Amino acid sequence: MTTTLWVIVIGTVAAALIFDVINGFHDAANSIATVVSTRVLSPRVAVMWAAFFNFVAMGVFAPKVANTIAKIVKINPSDHAFVYVVLCGLLGAIVWDLLTWWWGLPTSSSHALIGGFGGAGVAYAGWDILQWHKLVETLIFIPAAPLIGFVLGLTIMLAVVWIVHKQRPARVDSIFRRGQLLSAGLYSLGHGGNDAQKTMGIIVALLIAAGAMSPTTELSLTNPQTLWIILSCHLAMAIGTAFGGWRIVKTMGMKITKLQPIGGFCAETSGAITLFLATGLGIPVSTTHTITGSIIGVGATTNLSGIKWGVATRIVWAWLFTIPAAAIVAAGCLYIARWLGAF
Repeated sequence: MTTTLWVIVIGTVAAALIFDVINGFHDAANSIATVVSTRVLSPRVAVMWAAFFNFVAMGVFAPKVANTIAKIVKINPSDHAFVYVVLCGLLGAIVWDLLTWWWGLPTSSSHALIGGFGGAGVAYAGWDILQWHKLVETLIFIPAAPLIGFVLGLTIMLAVVWIVHKQRPARVDSIFRRGQLLSAGLYSLGHGGNDAQKTMGIIVALLIAAGAMSPTTELSLTNPQTLWIILSCHLAMAIGTAFGGWRIVKTMGMKITKLQPIGGFCAETSGAITLFLATGLGIPVSTTHTITGSIIGVGATTNLSGIKWGVATRIVWAWLFTIPAAAIVAAGCLYIARWLGAF
């Protein structure tokens, strides 16, 4: 590689890790909103709890999601201009993430990344560059993730209420305050396992495009060539989570529906189950979609009118626009880079 290309590669890796920090910052609400809104943990302790489990997830899940992300766009290792495709895809995702954070909307960082990467790829080489079977799997889970979370949240909440209905309310509250420590930890583990791998996939795609990594290289903690990718992505995610995203915490934990510890436990547990399943299958799902569906499912067991459907509808509209909006921003970045003569 030329010196210029090396600089671009290093800069893009840095941008990817910045995106990972922003992802953790943006999605901190998904992991801690319920445990904060039920006052089981203070915000400061909650973010550190979530950050710890974000980091240790690297030792729990195989990097199947990273493999999916790396293959959404067909990369030609001999065409180093693909480095710019990855960079512009990241820029599209970062811009959209920051905008929706500012607006207080819990949109999907995952779908922003997929939209940005895909949009930059299409702008560079047309629609045929997309690996449609990988993309379709992800698109299917846009409605499926919140639906699974909703059904599991509803089912688990009904089952738990039936089990404890003869217990005194004070005892139930005490049990599930402690239980939320476990459920919040499990959800954060699933969040770190699924989301950190998406940035890993982007870095792998970048290194393949630059000719610095073979397309057949497997991500592994035991492989010195890839160890730094796994460690840095999980660390960046944990750092971002530790900073927290308080605008979105307020929306997720307080505006959708009012939760008690028992409801927080059921929502986090159903969200964790969904994320563990998706990560095991190698499907990059939205942790935001998942926990939102779970919270609404739990809220629906007591009082449908207690759910702020206006807020939920606003969130859904943000979901629908995420992939195309990030794709448009990324495509615009690529056209500017081409106009400037970068490639």
